[in-house]
Amino acid sequence: MAPSSADDDTPAATATAPTDADPGTAIADGGRAASEGAAATAASGEAVARSSNSFLGDFWINFKRWNLKAVRNPFVLVVSLVQPIIFLVLFTQVFGNLAGGALGGPAGAGPSYETFLVPAIAVQVSLAAAVTSGIGLVNDIENGMFEKVLVSPMRRTAVFLGKTCAELLRIAVQIGIILVLGVLLGANLATGVPGALGIMAVGVLFSLWFIALSNTLAVLTRDQESTIIVANLLQFPLLFLSSAFLPLDVLPEWIQTFATFNPVTYGVDAARGIMLNADVMTVLDVTTFGGVWDTLVPGLAVLLALDLVLGAVAVFMLRRASSSAVQ
Repeated sequence: MAPSSADDDTPAATATAPTDADPGTAIADGGRAASEGAAATAASGEAVARSSNSFLGDFWINFKRWNLKAVRNPFVLVVSLVQPIIFLVLFTQVFGNLAGGALGGPAGAGPSYETFLVPAIAVQVSLAAAVTSGIGLVNDIENGMFEKVLVSPMRRTAVFLGKTCAELLRIAVQIGIILVLGVLLGANLATGVPGALGIMAVGVLFSLWFIALSNTLAVLTRDQESTIIVANLLQFPLLFLSSAFLPLDVLPEWIQTFATFNPVTYGVDAARGIMLNADVMTVLDVTTFGGVWDTLVPGLAVLLALDLVLGAVAVFMLRRASSSAVQ
């Protein structure tokens, strides 16, 4: 009887297996196999290392991805810009005369209310746009993209740096739009184009801490509605309990106390100092640097410290995230 296919396989397997009669051969074969396996693993590792992206490559991929995502879904961008524009137009037209009297302008020595308000609206744009950062992250979590990023070979620092820089670019553009509109409404930018660029830089620096906070909320809540609600609950009290819309000396004492510890005050005062080319800081008495620098140096120092602290918290929360944590 002819042997079956199963019988054909059995001798082959037996022939290739080491026998008890030749232990030295088995050991030698095992050593050669281990050496060959190690060499193959090393070669594979070298191939992976050679084919992996650079830090700049990972950064550029994510920077481009988030910009394309914003272009394809402009609704969030429009909403984050329309609200500050409404504030700028309504506040200047409805409260302009009343607030202008508190400032001593335009007939007095003080600036017009349009000039006073534009830096505050620039900071409001930074806040509103920073909220969308957390919303975008939640969207990635909900559709599974965030989990894929976590297990990808891309460097996480480059991933989140690319995302943040894309958002900062949009914030700078939006602040530029607000400045142009403010000038059209009658605001006076004493420092000209360099001042406009300076205000955009202040807005970008200011937005970093709220972007970090928004992303931290996104990781904690993993829900768009919750992230939006919490961010908006923080946004409006921070704006109105600061020097954004009126001089602090005409506000109640408890608001003045709160404004001293409010990051919005330092962002608005720094931007307003550039707008007016003057020292406008009211919560800190600094006379060391002279002129507008007595406002800019302490204001930017506070914002930078806040960026570093909340940025570290956000990075810690994002690094702790794992694929099981975002299911």
